[in-house]
Amino acid sequence: MRPRVAVAGLLLATLTGCSGGGQEDAAAAPVGSTAAKASTRPGAAPRTAADFLARAERATAGEKGWTFAVRGREALLAQGQENAATYAATVHRTTRSPWALHSTGTTHREGTDSPEEIYVVDGTAYVKEGGTGTWRHGPLTDPEYANKVEDPVAVLDAFRTYTGDDTPGGGVSLVTSGGGVELRVRTAKAALPAVRERGVVRRAVRELAPTLKQLRANGVAAPDARITVESAEESLVLDPSTYRITSHTFRCVFLVPYGGGGIRYSQEVTERNQGAYAGGVALLDGVGRG
Repeated sequence: MRPRVAVAGLLLATLTGCSGGGQEDAAAAPVGSTAAKASTRPGAAPRTAADFLARAERATAGEKGWTFAVRGREALLAQGQENAATYAATVHRTTRSPWALHSTGTTHREGTDSPEEIYVVDGTAYVKEGGTGTWRHGPLTDPEYANKVEDPVAVLDAFRTYTGDDTPGGGVSLVTSGGGVELRVRTAKAALPAVRERGVVRRAVRELAPTLKQLRANGVAAPDARITVESAEESLVLDPSTYRITSHTFRCVFLVPYGGGGIRYSQEVTERNQGAYAGGVALLDGVGRG
């Protein structure tokens, strides 16, 4: 996610900070790596997380592309003082090989709006920040660019990986109701070293990294061993009849030690499906050339 809070201003206003509180786990039936194997019976009703993911993958591939509305928020809180940034964007994502993505959005921070435009073509992300900014580009394997791209279709691959997590507390929880089907992965409050290898925590750490780098540059020692994961969660909601993606939400909260208390970092991003997209995505003239 691209909103970045202003670290220096918060630290200048706060000598020490403390906040943060984890969320209690909701009741749901856990699906481990064995139970998550997709059913091999033709026409069988989906029962496991892997079954529902397989249906969602087919439903997603059934259209040329999809449009998503993205909303995000990132914040730092120390001793009651908060510094926050929000983001809103529209994403067009194609599904045919090779897939491509185009996003246009705006970051709101400290009373100022800043536009941002992103393309992903052939595994390369092209980013322009600010109305008069220049284009930068780099591979999606670079965390700097991966953090800027919200790709709701790629979430299916991430959840496929999560179903194979057979560590204690790992795996995917499946919740079904008349209103939808929800796949959920969640990590309870823990010291970062104890859970950092879980997939959802790896993503959360990647999102935290730019802010943590700023904090350390401003004198916050914050060794990894003392950082607490208050919560890290992803939720994927599918339509109960078509199995199309309805929404995807990612949340994380970290408590970073500072002085006699701590700095609470939080992020939440939600992507909602706006329907099929029949257009294409291609780089415009001049994109990636400054």
